[in-house]
Amino acid sequence: MPKGLKRYYGTGDLHFITCSCYQRQPWLDTAQRRDLLLKCLEEVRKEHRFVVLGYVIMPEHFHLLMSEPQLGDPSTAMQSVKQRFAQRVMPRRRQRNPAPRSLREPQPMPVWQPRFYDFNVWTERRRIEKLRYMHRNPVKRALVKEPEQWLWSSFRYYKYRDVGLVRVNDCDVMQMRLRQPSV
Repeated sequence: MPKGLKRYYGTGDLHFITCSCYQRQPWLDTAQRRDLLLKCLEEVRKEHRFVVLGYVIMPEHFHLLMSEPQLGDPSTAMQSVKQRFAQRVMPRRRQRNPAPRSLREPQPMPVWQPRFYDFNVWTERRRIEKLRYMHRNPVKRALVKEPEQWLWSSFRYYKYRDVGLVRVNDCDVMQMRLRQPSV
């Protein structure tokens, strides 16, 4: 872990996550790629068993407000989302080329910046603040005039109860942790 980066896991807090594309390149600038990222997020949400409280996909980054996963932690969940998306956008060819590295074909540019920003959210006031920030992001960037026009955010869930590609506030993936009876 880089010096100065401290993550707080295991506290039961919500996590406000920001993942950026490599060198702020607009890897998410098409509807197809934004939809693909949401599909990857939904797959990982089910596998790692966490609740998504909000999200927004922007052309060069995304924000996510999530619970702690029951399997793994936010780092492993984000690694899975980012890898899954990158592999589907830019499939890597396995090379068995004995030529020196300088003579091989160049490898594709990375899709994601390493790591991500994680802010623990432990109050209702902060939860609402982060949701508002996410939902206003496309308006602030002049991608749309109103938040409900941006199809790649959880705003439409909150306003219209629209069920999108990612299930918001869906606790069905969570499993009860049964305690062993004390003897």
